[in-house]
Amino acid sequence: MADQYAQSSEHTRPTELPAIPAIPAIRWDEPPEGPVLVLLDQTRLPGEESELVCTDAPALVEAIRTLAVRGAPLLGIAGAYGVALAAVRGFDVDEAADALAGARPTAVNLAYGVRRAQVAYRTAIAGGEGVDRAAGAALASARALHAEDARASAEMAAHGLALLDELLPGGGHRILTHCNTGALVSGGEGTAFAVALKAHREGSLRRLWVDETRPLLQGARLTAYEAARNEMAYTLLTDNAAGSLFAAGEVDAVLIGADRIAADGSVANKVGSYPLAVLARYHHVPFIVVAPVTTVDPATPDGASIEVELRSGHEVTEVTVPYAPVTGREAGGGIPVAPLGTQAYNPAFDVTPPELVTAIVTEEGVLSPVTAEGLVELCARSRQVTIS
Repeated sequence: MADQYAQSSEHTRPTELPAIPAIPAIRWDEPPEGPVLVLLDQTRLPGEESELVCTDAPALVEAIRTLAVRGAPLLGIAGAYGVALAAVRGFDVDEAADALAGARPTAVNLAYGVRRAQVAYRTAIAGGEGVDRAAGAALASARALHAEDARASAEMAAHGLALLDELLPGGGHRILTHCNTGALVSGGEGTAFAVALKAHREGSLRRLWVDETRPLLQGARLTAYEAARNEMAYTLLTDNAAGSLFAAGEVDAVLIGADRIAADGSVANKVGSYPLAVLARYHHVPFIVVAPVTTVDPATPDGASIEVELRSGHEVTEVTVPYAPVTGREAGGGIPVAPLGTQAYNPAFDVTPPELVTAIVTEEGVLSPVTAEGLVELCARSRQVTIS
């Protein structure tokens, strides 16, 4: 039976939040009653910082599906910890791994983290270790992935800012971003957001334009939350206002993350990314993808082969306002914005072809132009991913 429970911090208005997050996005804890995986429940942000405590893999699967934990790199870390949790608590590791890996089909990092911890467990068992030592091996693998992602985040930030300074000498960068790519999706400070944050710290960020990112508002709820914490100069806009920004010459570069990068360089990211790539190309603005090498999927040959997750239509036909009291409705319930029975098309991601991507920034360096051959060479620098 799935077991998860919440621990809430005192409600604090977003404008009063300190620059340093009070609760990490993910952590392993070992209270007297047994090991647990503790998540910052991202569905409750920015109104409340609340911890979701998962005691088994099914609880974590539910947290992943409901987006309490989200973002490609963090999903990989969560998946690895989920395997370790199953192992340490004596559940069927392979069953837990399969359930976790399939929780969200587009995010390749999730399956990568799950399989990595699963291999560590199986290798220990095959080597004659007992289940306790094998569980320890799975946990060590998860912790190693967590640390690696933190290092990768710092390296991507450095590579990304160097690229921006090369493409746009003189600083004063005006960066448009989509969805959420900061510390909430990473073992470190993020992917695309980490580049903007480094630019801010070095005095070269003039403005961070934050797409609202409909229908679940990850930009408004999460990126703005992180930008405010870090005292960045940022402005929130609706997704369909981006075109007017480009037309006015107010965007110097677009920086996004990725949930899967196919072997040909096609990029799956939060829906709304592809239109930004088209706008950027028309207006001669760099369109830059920032993602760790683990987001490259050698088993997916091209963009057409990427499985795009379709989510429930109610996310489009209703607006959910977390913890805002509504007369006659439970706080946090959906407010209908379309007639009852309206059908909705709600893909979680779209795919941008490589010819629209100026560069892919990873911890191993920058790839530009984006080609299949270049990805092979880039991934060859890493011991984690091999494209054959």
